[in-house]
Amino acid sequence: MPAATAAPPDSALGRPAGGWRRQLYRVIFDSDTPAGRRFDVILVGLILASVVVVVLDSVYVGDVRWRGWLRGAEWAFTGLFSLEYVLRLVCVRRPLRYAGSFFGIIDLLAVLPTWLAAFVPGLQALIDVRVLRLLRVFRIFKLTAFIAEYQVLIAALAASWRKILVFLSTVLFIVIVMGTVMYVVEGPGSGFTSIPLGIYWAITTMTTVGFGDLTPHTGVGRLIASVMMLIGWGTLAVPTGIVTAEMALRHRASYRARRASLLCPACGESVHLPQAARCHRCGNELNRVD
Repeated sequence: MPAATAAPPDSALGRPAGGWRRQLYRVIFDSDTPAGRRFDVILVGLILASVVVVVLDSVYVGDVRWRGWLRGAEWAFTGLFSLEYVLRLVCVRRPLRYAGSFFGIIDLLAVLPTWLAAFVPGLQALIDVRVLRLLRVFRIFKLTAFIAEYQVLIAALAASWRKILVFLSTVLFIVIVMGTVMYVVEGPGSGFTSIPLGIYWAITTMTTVGFGDLTPHTGVGRLIASVMMLIGWGTLAVPTGIVTAEMALRHRASYRARRASLLCPACGESVHLPQAARCHRCGNELNRVD
């Protein structure tokens, strides 16, 4: 599992100048060292194991035989992730910036529910502890730090948000108009007792879900339903195409950057091993942009 994007930029968090904090930073945030790679692999294994414990806890919640084992495992994972969170704060020069970042918040949400349920007994009066336990599943979001493709997808969605917003507003316009028309055509006799109910029918029909709780009975209503289904088939592909096109552009840009980063400035050789630091033909240092 690649870990190319596990570390935020040094300028954002502040890489320590030296000493044990610098060594700890390289193990936790950097993935280009054997120790960093081992740390990433161990952390991914712990995340997956903790999610399995959460799932099993929901299955055997009333089984006394497993309750102690699952509770002990949960506290063990909570302790390890709490230690990891503290070490991340300690080894960066800007701990508050990390604590407020996306992965910092996810790290906190991964351990906070267990500590809250343990140290705030009165909290059960406000919210069921099982609801707090659901937040432990946030640990699986920590895996996004280890897979570069997640970062590409997030960047593509962020770059496409205006197009997606225009698309969603168009869909909203269609379902409002068609839901209102269906309310007028079918009326309360067919179950369309209000315009919002007609809009609900238009949404379920356009998304090809079709629960069947509302169905048109007149010929005109069935014609409208057929048109809505066909529109739904056509519109489902639009957001996928928008995001896919953006991802393709980013992949091409990333490929060109990698090729340029491995181009030898002395002899022009462009075929090198990904981890190569010098040209295999002339021995000159390679230009890298990553």
